[in-house]
Amino acid sequence: MKFEGEASLPGTPEQVWALFQDPVRLAKCLPGCERLEPTGPDQYQAVVKFALAAISGKYAGSLAFTEKRPPHSLKLRLEGKGVPGFMKGEGALELTANRDQTKVRYSGDAQVGGMIAAVGQRMIEAAARRIVQQFFESCARELRQADHAK
Repeated sequence: MKFEGEASLPGTPEQVWALFQDPVRLAKCLPGCERLEPTGPDQYQAVVKFALAAISGKYAGSLAFTEKRPPHSLKLRLEGKGVPGFMKGEGALELTANRDQTKVRYSGDAQVGGMIAAVGQRMIEAAARRIVQQFFESCARELRQADHAK
């Protein structure tokens, strides 16, 4: 499954970049994230709770950032396994200043298998779009809160 799109976030590319590099703040933004712990430079172990139709469960996996060009772009790799199946993906984020905001372009490719794949491609794609939207909404909230805390 391929996906792409863009989102606008409040703040400069440097502020958005800082959010993406802070595991505590980033965990707050990831839908269903119960734990995000650094395991090395730009590598994390994660536990995420996820539900799709009648299938729900926890996934344990890894997240790694690669090809970092602060504060302009990065690539990421993620993998997760759980009772409902597995998920594996790669993506890219591009940050561009746009007045007092940052435009984030994202693209990627993901594969799912096991019971979760049985619900059908359309449902999976709709759920993925919703998760991406929730992620960027949470990022915007986190950036606004950080700005107000100054």
